[in-house]
Amino acid sequence: MTDQKTAEVVARQLQAIAEPNRIRIIDCLRTGSKNVTELATLLRVEIVNVSHHLGVLKAAQLVEDKKRGRFVDYTLNPKYFSNDETNATHVDLSWCKIEIPHN
Repeated sequence: MTDQKTAEVVARQLQAIAEPNRIRIIDCLRTGSKNVTELATLLRVEIVNVSHHLGVLKAAQLVEDKKRGRFVDYTLNPKYFSNDETNATHVDLSWCKIEIPHN
């Protein structure tokens, strides 16, 4: 049986993923690190909105950030994400596994 703490962590992570723009951000980051401006340009979304979504993903520990000069680069947390030869991104939250297919 899943303990309460694990259930809360997984629920927070699933809530973080369960938003269309966050799924799109995850898709953009699967090919490598990007900063907020690059993501906003790729997604055609306001920088402030991308920044908010990255904050939610970071709080759920699904993305990591690294300061590079005046920019902050974001990457998928390898603890939870992996890619395979089918170009699908796999999310392993220990309690459940999700496959995000790519076009």
